[in-house]
Amino acid sequence: MPSAPASRQSRPPRKGRSAANSRPWDDPTLAPVLLVRGPEGLLAERAVDGVVRLARERDATTEKAELDGGTYAAGQLAVAASPSLFGEPSVVVVRGAEAATEDLVADVVAYVASPDPETVVVVVHGGGQRGKRMLDAIVASGAPVLECEPVTKDADKVQFVTAEFRTARRRADAAAVRALVDALGTDLRELASACSQLVADTTGTISETVVDRYYGGRVEATGFKVADAAVAGDPGGAVALLRHALATGADPVPIVAALALRLRTLARVAAIRGGAATARQLGLQDWQVRNAQRDLSRWTPEGLATAIGAVAQADADVKGGGRDPVFAVERAVLTIARSRRG
Repeated sequence: MPSAPASRQSRPPRKGRSAANSRPWDDPTLAPVLLVRGPEGLLAERAVDGVVRLARERDATTEKAELDGGTYAAGQLAVAASPSLFGEPSVVVVRGAEAATEDLVADVVAYVASPDPETVVVVVHGGGQRGKRMLDAIVASGAPVLECEPVTKDADKVQFVTAEFRTARRRADAAAVRALVDALGTDLRELASACSQLVADTTGTISETVVDRYYGGRVEATGFKVADAAVAGDPGGAVALLRHALATGADPVPIVAALALRLRTLARVAAIRGGAATARQLGLQDWQVRNAQRDLSRWTPEGLATAIGAVAQADADVKGGGRDPVFAVERAVLTIARSRRG
């Protein structure tokens, strides 16, 4: 199922960059040279599509050519960027520049110094230090840089899914968005594909019931569901969900991360209740505060400290400090569930 088209409405928050010519991935522009930079592949694809779309809006005869940075041979850029026999404008997309050959680095550096004003060259770099001389030359030239940073924060994923549905002109309730992020939130591309599938296959408001029908097995097997059961003081249910998650291929590391995130949210909301900070200062959404306040009524400061300590130990164990990661995460889940006041 194709992803939703690039749109400023579907932009997840981006990390700041120092380059004055940086732009968000969904704010494409036309220029003789552009750099699409960052490890989030889905956003990079959308950024390139946006540039090509603008070029074809300007001239419908625009042709698109693609070069592979990892197999590039000297002179290919000059050939691809040269005016065609019939004078049609072109967009040349250099993909995989993070694996750039030395020939590519040299050719891009030379080209940036004197680009063809009728051609748009888009260099796509997934991150890392390879090809730094090429990147520095592009940035120093003042070329636009479309940033494609990974979407890692849970709240940003919720925002991304909400925006995907908004762009598709479909309503989805908050519980449905939350369930979809819980099920597929480790992969932005999969999230976008799921949004497209739900838009195409359903009608009316997308509800949690609809999401469960399509992705229920995935939802039940996530670390967030395990964390919810543990925080709720249900050791049997939490362990059952954990074992199901592990049996269906889940890794202990992200499960421990979900446990840690859930407990950190409780601790932050406890700080709000104590007057030490506000929800805005802590970067929490209203629904997160409401849910945590409900949970905190059955938690003592001592119990919360014990649970946080258990997760810290599990985190060390699953990342190489212990012999049995599965046992480590199961022990943490049981400790959390039993630390809640009855």
